[in-house]
Amino acid sequence: MIATTNTVEEAKALLQAGSIDAAAVAAEQVLAGDNDDKDALYILAVCRRYQSKHDDAFKTIGHLKRVEPDYGRAYQEEGHVHRQLGNTNAAAVAYEHAVTFNPGLIASWQYLSAMRYAEGDHNASKAAQQEAERLKALPPVLVSVLSFIHEGKLMKAEQICRSFLQNDKRNVEAMRLLADIGARLHVLDDAEFLLESCVEFEPHNRSARVDYVNVLHRRQKFERALEQARALYDSDPENPALETLYANECAAVGQFQGALDIYESVLNKVPANAHVHIVKGHALKTVGRQKEAVQSYRTAYAIKPDLGDAYWSLANLKTYRFTNDERSRMASAEQSSGTTTTDRIHLCFALGKAHEDAREFEHSFLYYERGNQLKKKQTRYDADRMQEELQAQADICTSHFLTSHLSSGSDSNAPIFIVGLPRAGSTLVEQILASHSQVEGTMELPNIPALAHRLGGRRTFEDERRYPAVLKELSTNQLREFGDAYVRETEIHHRGAPRFTDKMPNNFRHIGLIHLILPNAKIIDARRDAMACCFSGFKQLFAEGQEFTYGLDEISRYYKSYVDLMAHWDAALPGKTLRVQYEDVVTNIESEVHRILEYCDLPFEQACIDFHKTERTVRTASSEQVRQPIYTSGVDQWRNFEAFLKPLKNALGPKITSCEED
Repeated sequence: MIATTNTVEEAKALLQAGSIDAAAVAAEQVLAGDNDDKDALYILAVCRRYQSKHDDAFKTIGHLKRVEPDYGRAYQEEGHVHRQLGNTNAAAVAYEHAVTFNPGLIASWQYLSAMRYAEGDHNASKAAQQEAERLKALPPVLVSVLSFIHEGKLMKAEQICRSFLQNDKRNVEAMRLLADIGARLHVLDDAEFLLESCVEFEPHNRSARVDYVNVLHRRQKFERALEQARALYDSDPENPALETLYANECAAVGQFQGALDIYESVLNKVPANAHVHIVKGHALKTVGRQKEAVQSYRTAYAIKPDLGDAYWSLANLKTYRFTNDERSRMASAEQSSGTTTTDRIHLCFALGKAHEDAREFEHSFLYYERGNQLKKKQTRYDADRMQEELQAQADICTSHFLTSHLSSGSDSNAPIFIVGLPRAGSTLVEQILASHSQVEGTMELPNIPALAHRLGGRRTFEDERRYPAVLKELSTNQLREFGDAYVRETEIHHRGAPRFTDKMPNNFRHIGLIHLILPNAKIIDARRDAMACCFSGFKQLFAEGQEFTYGLDEISRYYKSYVDLMAHWDAALPGKTLRVQYEDVVTNIESEVHRILEYCDLPFEQACIDFHKTERTVRTASSEQVRQPIYTSGVDQWRNFEAFLKPLKNALGPKITSCEED
């Protein structure tokens, strides 16, 4: 590996020195040992262009794009070769792709501006030129940081950006870049702080405020996000992008009709904006207007045939059935070399669902598997690290420690936590509870994981974690303050009802923390048979998080760790958690509803059994399913794929899966 790295650097140095032939030889030597080395392929492609070996250049670029489909520099190089050959239209398309994948490529912006001007599209030309000029005005090191971010080199980008900020602490563009890195690494509190500072330093910096809205939204601080989006909208009410941003935040706080009105206004101005049709569809789906949502998603893919999100949004309705024509369109788009990795992932999961509905299970599994493989490459999930983190909960949060803090925490009994794994029936349990007159159904609230992250302190992957050990350092007053803050910060989601649900499934990791700060809270473990639960997670593409689902080995290890940790909580806090088995709910709804309500100290209400009649917004993948009466057909769907799931069954082991053989 050391020799290969040195050879790549040598090839790069030779290219920069103008020794084109020698650089090509050095790159070929690297590729002889690793045919898919991205850097060597890029260097060789550049050399072939300088050598006017255009066919070889295209061949090398094609290989590079297969290795790294979203590599902006590959498309820029493709544009350069086409431009050299006089293929103006093809060059413009390549440059468009280049800046989509890497907006820090100044040359692509400049050439794109000139080409759009020659075509007579002066608005597009001006926009591209403005972006090129903006980038040229930045310190070169920040342009490099921007490129590193979009090439996935986040640690390198963070190191350079932090070093720059040490000498220029109030540079807003550097702070925006560092916030972007933080957001991509899910360090959202750091990103929020940085962007809040950006807005304070430069109140009229529109880009910084847009970034601020987006990170507030991701942190589910919807009221503040709406306030900031409104300020942007008021500054330029005819700007479709700012209108859409404001509409998104209206939807986030439940103002769905207002959001839909704004989406309509935007689409009257820019009817071919596929993204707006998508978010409009999401709003319609959330309020139960499924037919209209379907039409919005279909309009989106009609505008942009390879828009994977449109097809996946249809599949994610769960009750939608694709036509043969749609399946053909999806398959064609998935095979197209111009389709982005993100679109390809969406298409694979949608195709998996389409073939499953057609009972073509082998084809279905192949698409699910391909989608998971592609998605896993985009994540930084470490199964060993996760197992260590879950074991640390059991090691620190012992029965003695937890029972010694019975008088700590907030007095509130308002929260009802629904924990477990995704796709295990948590939305069904929530819908049952939300149908009760005293309970407000909310969503997967991020507050507990965010508190755990803050307690852990800002750290890199190499740093030793402070959480959960830090729990032993907290005073009674601190625990009470944390509990009261949780109830206060979540009020936006549960106004008008004395009790509310929080269905963040991963909160099972933090039951010790929940017990310490909210000792009167109720906790329901929504559980589903292992094979059904794991496979259902494997075939679901999640909007964010749940990275353990993108591989059968990863999800089986996570499931086993979850079962072990829940067993620990049961032993350490007897009677604290109510286990609700999904299969029991769908086969004996009345008995299970009585059991759930009794545990939550709630009087019986028939509406909880007739939960499918309850009108409320539901934001999860099961939104359409919980609007229907109980049905049992989904319980054993995994058996259709049993021939392909032997590795999963073996990994889970007979102790966990034996109940499914009965």
